[in-house]
This record gives sequence, structure tokens and C-alpha cells, in this order.
Amino acid sequence: MPGAFQYKPKFKDIRVRPPTKEEAAKKAAEEDVHALKPGERPCDHPGCRAAASARAPKSRDMLNEHYWFCQPHAAEYNRNWDFFAGMSEGEIRQRQQDEMFTGGRPTWEMKAGRFSREAASFTAKFGKGEGYRDPFNLFGHGGTHARRPVEPEGPRLGKIERNALAELDLEAGAEGPAIRARYTELVRRLHPDANGGDRAGEQRLQKVIRAYQALRKAGMV
Repeated sequence: MPGAFQYKPKFKDIRVRPPTKEEAAKKAAEEDVHALKPGERPCDHPGCRAAASARAPKSRDMLNEHYWFCQPHAAEYNRNWDFFAGMSEGEIRQRQQDEMFTGGRPTWEMKAGRFSREAASFTAKFGKGEGYRDPFNLFGHGGTHARRPVEPEGPRLGKIERNALAELDLEAGAEGPAIRARYTELVRRLHPDANGGDRAGEQRLQKVIRAYQALRKAGMV
């Protein structure tokens, strides 16, 4: 047959090459809805291929160790969980009281032992009377650590009282006998009868009398 009349198909061969084993496994993994993604961990329930998304404690005594489950198996585990399994009624009651008062957490005493460094330091200071105040001598220490007698407080002086004492040439702590003695001395010295009728000290005498009256009014005499 002449070449011009030979049959020439106008399409290409579309037969598909069968995939290799690696390609088939990769495709199966991509189509598997339970395939784990990078960073995911499998569910700990036997036979489950799903990714774990929730954790649950392994037992009452191992609350810090966990199983990892997918959501359905975590819900099933929680429904069957019995925290008080194997405990007597007394143990259950005690555990409930601990949960109520301490939240189930362990507690410790906040004091140092008898032979600790803190206890030795406190004992030494206690013996010397340091580190504490005992104003009423409750611990019975004598000598330098005995209770000091309470000294009565003197009257609080105002401006008028201070000026009156200054007028009598007395200190702020002067008491009644000293005030009376000083007043008597000044009156005798400044009175005109004591000076042969000289009235030069009469103005000062009036100031002394007013100062003494102010101190008497304040209860200092």
C-alpha cells in the first residue's frame, strides 16, 4: 500500500503505567483519614489509629502520669474512672476532708526543727534578750533585761506654760516646789516695799505674777 494511504492515528497512547509500591503506599497514607500528621501521637487505646488529643491520669496514685486518648476513648475512660476504687469508707471520708481543707495537696509545718540553724540562732538571741520585746517581763528575765519602771510622763507644755516658766527663769521640767520657791524669791526682790519704795521693778513684778497664775491654772503648781 502506498505510504500516502497508510493509517496514522491522531491520538497518543493513553495507557496508564501501574504505580510502584512506594507510590501506592504514599497514596494510601494520603487517603487514610486516621494517618498521623507530623507532631501528633497515636491514641493509647488498643487498636485505635486516631491521633490523641486528650490525656487522662493512669491511676489515683500516679496523677502526674497520663494516658493519651482520642476524644471518643477519652470520654469512655472518664465514664469508667472511679477515683475511690479500692478505698474503704473511712479512707474515702478522710480523702474528702483533705480535698476540702487543703485541696488534696501535701502540707508541711512552717517551723524549724530543734536542731536547725534557725532554732540555734533564736535560742541564743532569746537568752540575750535580743530579737523580741518583753515590756511586761513575761519571760522573767532579771538584771539588765528586767522590766524598766514606767516613768510618769510630765505635763505637756503649751506655748503659754513655756513662756511663763521662761518669765520665772525656770527650765521646762521644773516642778511645783521649784516654781513656788522661785515665785516667792522674785516677789520679795521686785516688790516696792523690799526696795524702799522704788517702783522700777513693778512692771517685771506684774509679769511674774501673771506667769505664776498661768502655771497654777495649768495645774503645775
